[in-house]
Amino acid sequence: MTDAGLSGADQDTFVAAVRSGDPARFSALTERHRRELQVHCYRMLANFEDAQDMTQETFLRAWHKRESFQGHAAVRTWLYRIATNVCLDFLAKRDDRTPVAGSEVPYLQPYPDRMLPEDPQESVVSRETIELAFIVAVQHLPPRQRAVFILRDVLGWPASKAADALELSVASVTSALQRARVTMRGQLPDRRLDWRSPAPQELSAEERAVVRSYIDAHERSDIDGLMGLLRDDLRFVMIPDPGTVVVTAQDAVDGWVAHGLFQRGFDDWRCLVTTVNRMPAAALYLRGLDDSAYRLFTIAVLRVVEGQVAELTGFDATGKPWLGLPPTL
Repeated sequence: MTDAGLSGADQDTFVAAVRSGDPARFSALTERHRRELQVHCYRMLANFEDAQDMTQETFLRAWHKRESFQGHAAVRTWLYRIATNVCLDFLAKRDDRTPVAGSEVPYLQPYPDRMLPEDPQESVVSRETIELAFIVAVQHLPPRQRAVFILRDVLGWPASKAADALELSVASVTSALQRARVTMRGQLPDRRLDWRSPAPQELSAEERAVVRSYIDAHERSDIDGLMGLLRDDLRFVMIPDPGTVVVTAQDAVDGWVAHGLFQRGFDDWRCLVTTVNRMPAAALYLRGLDDSAYRLFTIAVLRVVEGQVAELTGFDATGKPWLGLPPTL
């Protein structure tokens, strides 16, 4: 990630805004960084609502600490430093935010693509570092290792800069990064660890075709068609219920049928194609027995491998207006 957030002239303008004590001027110059800071907080916390809250806390803390900005570092760097420490303070108060090896992340939430930074060249939004598998893997790092890994290997900060932000020695940062990389290799054994080389941002034609077929099978209550889209070794989890993890397509479909999701025949489902975490997803709407409307039920996020769904993560989508989905169809 580059530090080209403000030009030299803009940097001088920001220093002037700090010295003026005018909150409106200060806010106008910091607000442009909101979306990228929110992605940073999301990587740290894996929860969209918490990321929103901590981003807001970052701006509040920046205002109260404005006199500490002397113009020696870029505004973006200064804000990232504050955001990282806001998240670390948040994590220090929570004992449920470092899952044990092999466990689920019950506080995981999807990240709506419409809320990502708009600059497609900005490495902060590279697909591989916002996908669910990456976000989950990062959660298995202790908080300070997590911060070091994100600053060094995702944002590309040099060790000295990360050490300064976290008030650590360069040796401590280097050691923490080495340990974090070992954990990440264990969590993502089939992925590369050069996160600063962005993968393609857009969905492939294959991914688009699979999500459309997935929606078609749902809307027709076509269980056989649905089975044909799922890999035999499908991994399915419904968040936040950790008891729903299954590791075969047959078990997943049997569970859906057992819960009555396909019992009444056709015309019970309507679905919308969407994307979250730069991944293909389907927003599923279910019509009740005595209801004329289809109501938002879940969002299913798909990881497609060789034309089939290898991982399916379901999220309760009710009461989450930030997803940007209509509540009824």
